[in-house]
Amino acid sequence: MHKDMERQLQGYGLTTAQIIYRMPDHQTILQTYIWQDYDLAPDFPEMRSFLKFWQERLDGPLHSVRYMHRKLISATEWRALRGEFIIN
Repeated sequence: MHKDMERQLQGYGLTTAQIIYRMPDHQTILQTYIWQDYDLAPDFPEMRSFLKFWQERLDGPLHSVRYMHRKLISATEWRALRGEFIIN
């Protein structure tokens, strides 16, 4: 099974974050960075880990973070099938 599919079955959903940060050399100029990964709502450990890395290792201070989360597979969309049809 593909790693992404396995994570979705474990409850992970696709999280997209718009990170707005200040330019290191020009603090009045804002830049945008888009981050996307599979993450678990409502705690978002992957995104929190990335933001912690950003604050500790990168020079551009964070201004704001907006995010969206969407579970791609829910319990009602996944079901096991029994049987197989073979056509030539």
